Amino acid sequence: MNEMIKMEKDILLQDAQAFIWTEADMLDRQDYDAWLALWSDEGFYTLPIGDTEDFDNALNLCHDDARMRRDRITRFQQGFSISSAPPARTIRTVSRFVIDKAEGDEVTVRCAEHLIEDKFGRQRIWAANLTYTLIVTPGGFKIRHKVARLLNSDGMLNSFSYLF
Repeated sequence: MNEMIKMEKDILLQDAQAFIWTEADMLDRQDYDAWLALWSDEGFYTLPIGDTEDFDNALNLCHDDARMRRDRITRFQQGFSISSAPPARTIRTVSRFVIDKAEGDEVTVRCAEHLIEDKFGRQRIWAANLTYTLIVTPGGFKIRHKVARLLNSDGMLNSFSYLF
């Protein structure tokens, strides 16, 4: 019986990895409409400052619900944001996947991300610990919550013209 549970968890982890790698590819290609479709309606995309868990009552770099995600993407796509003109090119590497919890239709996955940004002929490297709360649906996963904890979130940061 324990072997069966381990096999199911291994398959769940492989499916979650594939989903998160696909999301990273969408973001690198700036395929924002496809990225928006990955989200559940009640989902939040959060870049906290520091180690807080109380995102609703803390200062965050962003804490976007569905409307705010769409508004942010519109600014990226239409160039209304000074930080997105021109948009940065990015390459993400996502690794070190761990399932924290799998309960009912919800799976919590932690992983690490390295993001390299190229803009104005200059490259910058960012590192983050990502936590995804994914909902298992008949059509695949949907993101209920994504938290990107930048290693230097409480330090000096420049503007971002992309998502983590």
